[in-house]
Amino acid sequence: MRVAIVGAGVIGTVHARLISSLADQATLVAVADIDFDRAKSLAERYGATPYPDAASAYAAEEIDAVGVCIPSAYHPDAAVAALAAGKHVLIEKPLGVSLEGVDRLIAAERETDRVVSTVSQRRFQPAAVFIKRAIDRGYLGRVTSGIAESAFYRSQEYYDSGGWRGTAAIDGGGALMNQGIHALDLLIWMLGAPVEVTARTAQLAHERIEVEDVASATITFDNGALGVLLASTAAYPGQPVRITIHGDQGTAVMDDDRVTVFESAVADRTSVEEELALEEELAPRDEELDALLGDGWTSIDLAHRAQYRDWLDAITSGRAPAVSTAAGRRSLAVVLGVYESAGRGQPVQLGEV
Repeated sequence: MRVAIVGAGVIGTVHARLISSLADQATLVAVADIDFDRAKSLAERYGATPYPDAASAYAAEEIDAVGVCIPSAYHPDAAVAALAAGKHVLIEKPLGVSLEGVDRLIAAERETDRVVSTVSQRRFQPAAVFIKRAIDRGYLGRVTSGIAESAFYRSQEYYDSGGWRGTAAIDGGGALMNQGIHALDLLIWMLGAPVEVTARTAQLAHERIEVEDVASATITFDNGALGVLLASTAAYPGQPVRITIHGDQGTAVMDDDRVTVFESAVADRTSVEEELALEEELAPRDEELDALLGDGWTSIDLAHRAQYRDWLDAITSGRAPAVSTAAGRRSLAVVLGVYESAGRGQPVQLGEV
């Protein structure tokens, strides 16, 4: 499959590496960026052709699919343009910074019948898959609560490194919109449909930004479960994402990309121990993965790669991708609900966002 990347910055470079590692499924043929020198540098590294904009690439190349890797506010327009040109699309998180933009994107997806997904690579981590499967099998009983912690650290230099970082209009938000959204997505995936949020946000450790570097929220789900969320870029030196799920028959904890706690009053201990080996089973160690790990790839890199493979396979097989635009929209709606609740100082029904 012939793939193009729109955006040759840090995340575009990540996508180029991912595509190059999936040579059995895809070939990177084009890199488009308004900074043509940046596009040229990345394209030359991977044997692709650089273009000053996506439209030029679509006109000149036979392209099947596009990875959208530009600042968040521009995601919907770039995706809609790719869909109009007949391309399948994978969009970096978040899908956009407003529900209006995302709804335009979803409408275009339906009209063109292309395969569209948004990056939520933590859903592909073996530990997260194990916990989700345990919930679905009833090993935790009735799920009653969950905690998602995304306590990261970003220096002032990180926000100063790009004119769009830390801006409300283009970045769309701070610690939650850009970092914590991954942990939030896992919480929603595991607990169900969120209906209400009560939140606070703060800017405590950074200067010259318009957005939060700390956010906390309590989320009510339609099944009655309660979720607690912390997102920060002011937690030196930064901690791994931690997800805790409690039920009336069990508890599961994912910490540092591993299942560190699993207790169930109803699951057979032997079968659970066998399934805990599932972390290896879901990502079987073969020569290819050993080579990637030896080249410095992390578990989150492998999960990102697994999502790319899922999206490419969905295109060739004609099935839906594992992560839908509806899922991306739901996560964005909760993020916007957090911001609205923090601004109002009161709970917000997510149907009102």
